[in-house]
Amino acid sequence: MADATFEEGGEAPLNLGALTGDDLQVISSLTQDAVFPATEMRWQPGQNRFALLLNRFRWEDSDAAEARGRAYERVQSLLVVNNVLSVSSQGVDRSDRDVILSLLEVSFDPGEDGAGHVLLTLAGDGVLRLTVEALEVSLRDVTRPYQAPSGKAPGHGD
Repeated sequence: MADATFEEGGEAPLNLGALTGDDLQVISSLTQDAVFPATEMRWQPGQNRFALLLNRFRWEDSDAAEARGRAYERVQSLLVVNNVLSVSSQGVDRSDRDVILSLLEVSFDPGEDGAGHVLLTLAGDGVLRLTVEALEVSLRDVTRPYQAPSGKAPGHGD
């Protein structure tokens, strides 16, 4: 079976930015349930940048997929946080190169003068905490959509 195309969905790849907490909520909703290997996290201290290569569930297409009876899709996306001063983690075993992490939420805990912390909450009680001097986050699709391997939309129980 061939991968789906953006053209078939009538949509262009996502390319979004967030400079406010409200903007970040949009990115958070679009990256909920994204999965990525621990090896796809990059902290570039010389450039004050932290990046993740995610396999993002296409929430923006899920209703259309269900209505048309076609497969749910995922797409690889880059989630980039700029102005990062430091990175810390809790509940994440970065030495296990085979671990697959699941992103649940991206949030901003503001501090003084626009600074604060970007929190990447992971399934299994893990969290990445990025200390930033200003909020600047981007989300950009970098591949064509592909059929979700599970064939299902992620669920969260009731």
